[in-house]
Amino acid sequence: MIVYWILLLVTAFAAYFIGSMSTLVIASNFIFRRNLARLGEGGVWLSNFRRVYGVWGFVKLLLTELVKDLLPILLGGLLLGIKGHAEVGRAFAGFCLVLGRLYPAIYDFRGSHATVCLIVSALLLDSSMGLAIAALVAAVGWFTRYLSLATMVGALVMVIASLLLIDDNLTMTLALFTAGLVLIRHIPSISRLLNGREEKLSFEEDITYKFDEKL
Repeated sequence: MIVYWILLLVTAFAAYFIGSMSTLVIASNFIFRRNLARLGEGGVWLSNFRRVYGVWGFVKLLLTELVKDLLPILLGGLLLGIKGHAEVGRAFAGFCLVLGRLYPAIYDFRGSHATVCLIVSALLLDSSMGLAIAALVAAVGWFTRYLSLATMVGALVMVIASLLLIDDNLTMTLALFTAGLVLIRHIPSISRLLNGREEKLSFEEDITYKFDEKL
């Protein structure tokens, strides 16, 4: 029993810590060797990043995020797999990963949408669930330009799919907690969406970052 708790604690710490790490900072320091934050914020950042680095740049950034999110979940499965609960380990690591992404202690508990974390967590629990979430998040994000709305739709799909596809009760509960965490974090976004104040993804170029210090 003590070994089991130690494995859980190691999984929780690793997943939360890695989830708290900023992909933007990692990519700036180790992939692009430039301060990407200087490109702007929100949708403007995406537009400027696309213009400067193109499709291949997006691929490298996405791969950075995917590797960062995959590692703790695979680790959780490996560690809890020692006790014969690999699926529970992946689900628990996914929950801690999303928690770190949404509420990172090292950034004063101010996190991002955890969209990719949610998709990766779902994929490693059930591939069909993960693919469905990824497809719907992409579709909603593309047609509405609201990343928050797309993420909430993904979380709702995870709730429904978990109830239908996951047989193990503990794994299902952890998946529901993960989706619920995302939905709770996005409650303020619902109000902004209803009032038309939520920020949209923008693909229009912004050049104000050029007046900041050099990239």
